Amino acid sequence: MKNVRYNKDSVIKHYSSFWGKEYNVLTWDVERAKELGEDFCILEFPPRDSKNMWIYATCCMSNDDDNSIELHIYSKDKDESLIALLTIVAHFHRFDEKLGLSHTVNFGVPWKPRSNCSYGLISLPYLDGVEFELLNLEKKGIVHFFWLVPITKEEVTFKKENGIDSLEDIFEKDELNYIDPLRKSVI
Repeated sequence: MKNVRYNKDSVIKHYSSFWGKEYNVLTWDVERAKELGEDFCILEFPPRDSKNMWIYATCCMSNDDDNSIELHIYSKDKDESLIALLTIVAHFHRFDEKLGLSHTVNFGVPWKPRSNCSYGLISLPYLDGVEFELLNLEKKGIVHFFWLVPITKEEVTFKKENGIDSLEDIFEKDELNYIDPLRKSVI
């Protein structure tokens, strides 16, 4: 695979075409964030009619990488702690271990206060459709846009033992409330 070099504008345009033109560009002022480059930021999209939740999304998370991905997470509330969480995940991807579809990542802390969800599952962007998943940059390559779903330790263990499809089947059957930080494990 070749390295994909893309810019902030192409990512913002992609997100905006699905989530609207209203957004905030945010950064976490720590050394880890600076190591990700000057284009790296987190975009915050407010709720709107078609999406009654906040959306936080990486921008240029893996720029110039042969595994170019961007991640987003949903929240029922405005939550600037998600800027730090996504920055840490992006840093892990860039400098420690490449992340991809169906991988899990340990947040090291609960997703939100008092939450049982301290892991994230990198999933297809089911709420936004297949058109959202891929940004084809022609000769430059493809960027994948994935959903970071907060999950519990028990759900991670189940996924490792039974596979991603089995876990996602349970999520669908139980109508997982993915924006409820206090939800119980489905396992």
